[in-house]
Amino acid sequence: MSGQAVPYLDLKPQYRSMETAINARIKTVLEHGQFILGPEVEECEKALAAFAGTKYCLTAASGTDALVMALMALGIGPGDEVITTSFSFFATAEVISLVGATPVFADIDPVTYNLDPLKAEAMITKKTKAIMPVSLYGQPADFAAFEKISKTHGIPVVEDAAQSFGAVYNYPAGLRCAGCNAAEGSKCSGCRSGALGVIGATSFFPAKPLGCYGDGGAVFTNDEALYKKMAIIRVHGQESRYHHVAIGINGRLDTLQCTILIEKLKRYGWEIERRQRVAGMYSEAFAGMGAKLVTPKVMSDRQSVWAQYTVLVQDRDAFAKALKEKGVPTSVHYPSPLHHQPVYRELRDRYNLPETEKASKSCISLPLYADMPDADIERVIKAVKEVLG
Repeated sequence: MSGQAVPYLDLKPQYRSMETAINARIKTVLEHGQFILGPEVEECEKALAAFAGTKYCLTAASGTDALVMALMALGIGPGDEVITTSFSFFATAEVISLVGATPVFADIDPVTYNLDPLKAEAMITKKTKAIMPVSLYGQPADFAAFEKISKTHGIPVVEDAAQSFGAVYNYPAGLRCAGCNAAEGSKCSGCRSGALGVIGATSFFPAKPLGCYGDGGAVFTNDEALYKKMAIIRVHGQESRYHHVAIGINGRLDTLQCTILIEKLKRYGWEIERRQRVAGMYSEAFAGMGAKLVTPKVMSDRQSVWAQYTVLVQDRDAFAKALKEKGVPTSVHYPSPLHHQPVYRELRDRYNLPETEKASKSCISLPLYADMPDADIERVIKAVKEVLG
């Protein structure tokens, strides 16, 4: 390898572009001293709700806590089942187990790598209390199909939008999203990820498309009753000071992190466009490589915020090693399906998920971030072409 390696992710240019505003915000919090549930928390939640297009938003201490709050608000617990994907980060299944329910895994769509609606519907039983699709790699799952399933079976849909906040899904005529905030009788289209289920939950982990400077997350809904339940759950089940009406968690996002998100949200629209540009350059450059390198596809009824640019290759280890030697890092999201994890060993033999198995064995992600220089983009493209021939 010659020269400095291409960064897989570099957040320093982003900070430098907002340094003055962020430092001023932090200074304000340090001076007023309201580090928990300070005024910036409500300001942040209003800004996030406006961006997502929902009536309500509650920030949370992490994306994991956001999902826990969502499931708890829906009353999901022991004896219940939640259908989800096995091709995701562990938190997707973990939160189901944390509330005492059982994760039920359905296979993925081989094109988008998201939960396959038909496969999910086939897993519904009398114990099913929710379906939780993950909008993986930045692209929303097929929420029109999931909304039809929800209406048919009376099962709520919770969106795990940890990787996709800000992505857009266009509903077909005559169908509205689970928690539609559009005026009655008007068309529901162009809805953002986070607003696609009865509750949407996202993560603000620093590496996410919209990240804070630590752990963070949020829930979104248009259902006032669910919003109020989650608000209580977030503060130990406390309805008023020292008056606890439910079992909850310590799920608050601190004021300092909210100030970071307020400023970063102002730049986020530009960042989404930049991420889409980088992904477009990759897809154009790698078109026609066939089975050597299968590029991601964004469906015509949605947009992606490109949390990752994930491709499929035939020999992942050799590909990663060869790129590393050329100064191009890679990452794997995700090398082992959730039902293969040791903690779920009793579930492993219950499932035959061929598309999940295939993707987990050959997926690999290339560097992508909003401030990525063109020179580094071209260097990645050149290295990939040299490695694959």
